[in-house]
Amino acid sequence: MSLGVLEVTPPDLYITRELERRPVKSTDYLGEKRALQDLASRMLDKPDEVLPRFVELAMQMTGGVSAGLSLFEENPAPGIFRWRYLQGSLSRFESATTPRNFSPCGITLDQDTPVLSRHPERFYNWISDAGIVVPEVLLVPLHLGTVEPLGTLWIVSEREGHFDSGHARVATELASFVGIALRVLKTENQLQAALEEQQTLAKEMSHRVKNLFMIAQALVYTTARSADTKEEMTETLMGRFHALASAHGLVRRGFIFGEENENVRDLDELLRAIVRPHEHRSPVQSRFRFAGPSVGLGEHALNGVALIFHELTTNAAKYGALVDECGRIDMEWTRSEKGNLEFVWSEYGGPRIVRQPEAAGFGSMLLRVTVERQFGGQLDHDWSAEGLRVRISLPLAALTR
Repeated sequence: MSLGVLEVTPPDLYITRELERRPVKSTDYLGEKRALQDLASRMLDKPDEVLPRFVELAMQMTGGVSAGLSLFEENPAPGIFRWRYLQGSLSRFESATTPRNFSPCGITLDQDTPVLSRHPERFYNWISDAGIVVPEVLLVPLHLGTVEPLGTLWIVSEREGHFDSGHARVATELASFVGIALRVLKTENQLQAALEEQQTLAKEMSHRVKNLFMIAQALVYTTARSADTKEEMTETLMGRFHALASAHGLVRRGFIFGEENENVRDLDELLRAIVRPHEHRSPVQSRFRFAGPSVGLGEHALNGVALIFHELTTNAAKYGALVDECGRIDMEWTRSEKGNLEFVWSEYGGPRIVRQPEAAGFGSMLLRVTVERQFGGQLDHDWSAEGLRVRISLPLAALTR
């Protein structure tokens, strides 16, 4: 504790009851109405200006000399407050951080009600160490809607005895309005994101249906070449179509069809299900090699991982190693010390690659978007003449969700 700062909480550190005891200064209802109209207008046209304008209005309408938001951040535990949108004499401390469990802001969130504190620098050494003198500070909780704690609004006075219940009421009403407005904005953003996802899914479904027809055509052709009788061809083809349907089911989006995904939870099992339609009939002539540790997949990650390898298998069947009967694919994966799944997909025995494709189709774009955006991973292609090699790095933490 810094020199001159008390070791024990002063009994007059928190004086919230003083708010009701002090006479209320003149009330400007017209000014309050205009302030709410100002915030509502910015919410529609310039939502990024809502919070800084909110702080400015709160300071003006309560007669403070400085004000700001202490926005709560969970990490590092048990959390911190970050000062944002500071106005007035303390604006130089923009983006400073303060402890969640050792601050007036923490007390305010714990009590979930307006709090008044007198000279908090007497007890909180991080305030005195910064050379800040706070005669009085009024703090109001700020929620996102009615549930999520966003942080606190704080307003500093230049003298003791300044704030009263009228100031607390005005600050609380402004904070309540802003919280509701931010909740509306968050909902609107979520709806927009859902609409964009639906459009992507529609393109994805169209792309996958086209791929299914191309794969079906290739299966008919290769089965006809290897079958000796029409009965053998029928039996083999029906088996391959059944396996193809099972693999396709793994990558469907359950909320579109109103169904759950197949009960596959291990990476090795998932890979085998996806490539099964392209396997030879004889188990001793497998076209695929799998090598890697057991990796569990969470329900959310399952769709994305299945989509990645379904796309790679589809491309191999259309252009790569699976075009020829002698083609094969090696799949190897390891767990890295950095907490990633490092996967290598290697194709052999397919058509010789003359040059790298000049333009990426929707399938390639979908593959990269899934790896990089959904999982925060990395994707690299090596277009060697002998066959395509793809390296994929995925955070293991993202695969368990």
